[in-house]
Amino acid sequence: MKKIAIARSTLNVSSVVLGLMRIGAMKDDEIRKLIDAAMAAGINMLDHADIYGDSTHQCEKRFGEAMKLSAADREKIVIQSKAGIVKEGPYFDFSEAHILQAVEGSLKALKTDYLDILLLHRPDALVEPGEVAAAFDKLHAAGKVRNFGVSNQTPGQIELLKTSVRQPLIVNQVQLSITHAPLIAQGVAINMAGLEQSVDRTLGLLDYSRKEAMTLQAWSPYQKAWFDGSFVGDRKAYPDLNKALDEIASAHGITPTGVATAWITRHPAKMQVVLGTTKPERVREAVAGAGVTLSREEWYRLFRTAGYTIP
Repeated sequence: MKKIAIARSTLNVSSVVLGLMRIGAMKDDEIRKLIDAAMAAGINMLDHADIYGDSTHQCEKRFGEAMKLSAADREKIVIQSKAGIVKEGPYFDFSEAHILQAVEGSLKALKTDYLDILLLHRPDALVEPGEVAAAFDKLHAAGKVRNFGVSNQTPGQIELLKTSVRQPLIVNQVQLSITHAPLIAQGVAINMAGLEQSVDRTLGLLDYSRKEAMTLQAWSPYQKAWFDGSFVGDRKAYPDLNKALDEIASAHGITPTGVATAWITRHPAKMQVVLGTTKPERVREAVAGAGVTLSREEWYRLFRTAGYTIP
């Protein structure tokens, strides 16, 4: 498993991240089997959020109960969690009080003394950068959070936070897959009047992230669009794409899921892929794909067959 050095931090992390948003109903041994498989494959980073599960902190609590990490085990993994969404509503809350309360709840549920990374989970329209900065300063000074970042935020929103926040914002977690790639596709079709693809919906986030050395993490890497199923194996909706996935997978000795992973990790932005699976075999397929470097011809073939225009 190739590693990524996250800029402005001491973190050296796997290019594939295991997301744990679906473990709420899993048994302890099932959780351990999943995480053991991920670590055996070379994954050293886990992704949580306080809202994952049927109740606040449920998935974090299940992880903590199942794993009961020793100090030595804890040092071997990078744990990331997110805060800022209030389920009851729902609404967003980036106030100092809410961020501090959320992190305390996450630490207790996870049974750990610190988070390696805390992300602000989606933008809060009512954000006060000074409130965020005050929370981050307290968490950092107390050793409860070592690094900070955001999720689903624009360059402007990040720059606004930076007017007050002193710690580097090292990560932005965003939705990205072959079939949901406005992050990449708009830049390819710039100036093509009348083409939907040419509309800038990310405000230049990809280029901004590369310029600022901010690591992008791709969530829902196999989703068609917005939680409407996987494109992998959907030959009715994406016949040409799945033919390409099959042929490229055969050429590299991996699965189509692995190819979908490799499409993201091939990008020079050095993005991470966040998995949402609870199946150890899917974890291994993704990791195998991350170890393959697609050719330009293969990468662009997948891009074209997903429905994007190349001028």
